[in-house]
Amino acid sequence: MEAPEQIWEVSDVNRAVREIVEGSLLPFWLRGEVGSLVLHRSGHAYFTLKDTSSQLRAVFFGGAAQCAKLGVANGSKIEAFGNLTVYEVRGEYQFSARRLRLAGLGDLQRRFEEVRRRLAAEGLFDQERKRPIPVLPKRIGVVTSPTGAAIRDFLQIINRRFPNVNIRIYPCMVQGQGAAEQVARGVEFFNRTRGADVIVVTRGGGSMEDLWPFNEERLARAVAASAIPVISAVGHEIDFTICDFAADLRVPTPSAAAELVIGKREEMAAKLERLDKDLRNVLALTLTRLRSRFERAAGSFVFREPKHLVEMRRQQLDELESRLFSSAENLLLRHRSRLDRLAGTLAALNPRRQLERGYAILFDPAENRPVTTSKLSAGTLLRAQLADGEMDVEVK
Repeated sequence: MEAPEQIWEVSDVNRAVREIVEGSLLPFWLRGEVGSLVLHRSGHAYFTLKDTSSQLRAVFFGGAAQCAKLGVANGSKIEAFGNLTVYEVRGEYQFSARRLRLAGLGDLQRRFEEVRRRLAAEGLFDQERKRPIPVLPKRIGVVTSPTGAAIRDFLQIINRRFPNVNIRIYPCMVQGQGAAEQVARGVEFFNRTRGADVIVVTRGGGSMEDLWPFNEERLARAVAASAIPVISAVGHEIDFTICDFAADLRVPTPSAAAELVIGKREEMAAKLERLDKDLRNVLALTLTRLRSRFERAAGSFVFREPKHLVEMRRQQLDELESRLFSSAENLLLRHRSRLDRLAGTLAALNPRRQLERGYAILFDPAENRPVTTSKLSAGTLLRAQLADGEMDVEVK
């Protein structure tokens, strides 16, 4: 008896093929040229990827916004990361993208990381090098394109809050070949001329390729070497550039840069009002304390009876004078008594007193010093000192 034949439904076949396809290949990067691009209002992106000989349907669920941001269009060269899947409804296999970048962006990312690591190792991004942003600067230097949306947003906020602030714009390219050099020269210009209290380097959002001038080492070194604080306001909140790391402060958008650098008039006025109130309170408290001290001093004995205080001090002065004279007199008597004792001792030791009692002192005329020994040879001539004169004598 033959086994019954198995009859498949079309959906069963497509489902089995899907399981085989999706299970056989791990997610991978795929490069190709975009064609038949549709950015659906649902937020999904549908397109084909093709090379010189083949094409493949692709879908990027929720990727319409990213495609628009990157400027993806028909003919764009892209690199997409995802996996193969099967659309069972039509029995077609397709590439389901999860991430997407313009072709060559991988090389740019690697260059970005290489420059960032090297400059960080040199200490160019160290927090200790960051300078504080001045409050209410008198002059703001802006390095940007004079025709871009970034400068319009920046000036709109400045004029709404503090229309009398001095804004100086250094016009330059912010995209393409030579843009990094021009922006760096703008930073150096404000430093050379001391033409600003703070410098804002800014431009609107864009792809990594559009923002690449702000990743150049030339600009990073100019920003790090600036003696004037630098604010980097490049791209959107999710965009980061090497210029952001080198700057003293990074803000997510040009509008945020304007808000930060100038502040809000209302906030400044409220802060000044609070400070004025605090100052008045401190002055009032200090005045109250001083008035209390004055009243206590005015009611003290010193101010009520000043004549008595003078008389009391005069009496103390008389007492001190009497004690001083008494001490000096006692000291003089003690020294005089000691002097008399020393004079008596000195008189008793005077050799002339011995001569007056009949003694004589013999001198050696040759050496003119007293003779202190009896061992003298006969015939030696000496000089004898008496109480009333001298005589020459000869030893017999």
